[in-house]
Amino acid sequence: MTSGKVLIIGGGPSGLEAARCVAELGGEAILIEKRERLGGTPDRENYAKLTHHWRDASEAMADMAAAVTSNKNVEVKYQAEVKSMSGSAGNFTVEIEANGAAESLNVGAVIIATGFQHFDPGRATQYYNYYSFPDVITLTDLEKMLKEHNVVRPSNGEAPKKIAFIQCVGSRDRQIGNEYCSKVCCGIASKQAIELRQQLPDSKVMIFYIDMRMYGYWENEIYWPAQEKYKVNYVKGVVSEVLQKGDKLLMRGEDTTMSRPMEVTMDMVVLSVGMEPSAGTRAISQLLGVKQNQYGFIEAGGAGGLDPVATSQEGIFVAGAASGPADLDDSIAKAGLAAARALASVRKVMA
Repeated sequence: MTSGKVLIIGGGPSGLEAARCVAELGGEAILIEKRERLGGTPDRENYAKLTHHWRDASEAMADMAAAVTSNKNVEVKYQAEVKSMSGSAGNFTVEIEANGAAESLNVGAVIIATGFQHFDPGRATQYYNYYSFPDVITLTDLEKMLKEHNVVRPSNGEAPKKIAFIQCVGSRDRQIGNEYCSKVCCGIASKQAIELRQQLPDSKVMIFYIDMRMYGYWENEIYWPAQEKYKVNYVKGVVSEVLQKGDKLLMRGEDTTMSRPMEVTMDMVVLSVGMEPSAGTRAISQLLGVKQNQYGFIEAGGAGGLDPVATSQEGIFVAGAASGPADLDDSIAKAGLAAARALASVRKVMA
């Protein structure tokens, strides 16, 4: 039996936007989320402010969630996961488990919005002694501190006076197979550097980078203000190791602009970790039979390569960072397109 309903898998920003758009275009959406609440990574990881609009992340996610939960054309199922799927475009039977109970759904199209996960610096190797030295933290660790207005050194609870960011941790790295740029890390590090200087005005902040990749309007909105207004010091260089030196952290590497070795001591080191496909993205790809690219993200593009939300399976679409590194603007834009394409596909079958 053909169905006009669209199933959205994942209740993060792209899933929420896809559900909202399906409903506002006159369709019916079923949104399933494996957690007990909506909001995805910004909610789960306690993001402070969003790059690049500087909006409070909790407030923004609450607004997106409310637009879905208040819409009569959207059904939300919490603590829900897909167990199997059969059928074809216009007539999929999806077996799910929600709140411990099995349920069968009949839908016409599916949108995968299962997102990404942050690179784990200690997953394959001990990157910069992340698991050894408490004052070596990640962007997500710092984001929580910024949200709470309590930036302190984990080792002693004191406010750091000298903080360094190391860019491209887990991105642009052939040794671990993540050759791609994660797109947002430079902007997020610069945003956090500004917030550090706002919350700790006496601190010194340095960003060690291979290349600063500021796309779109981030150049003027984040990069130049960080340097000119907040006096963040950008150093083009490669950090080879982080060692303990007394109660400080010793960073060794090369200043590539000056072509000379460098050593600096810091109170805290922040690793700018990149994006990887989430466990949910990898699992749902296998379950639904959609192709993944060499990095494990869902392969998008369709037969002609110009449809950024099409997957290898007709009637199944992808939105947000499930198909590769994306910022919020990208994720929300693709979610709207995925909603339109999903509705068009079911209406075509039902016509």
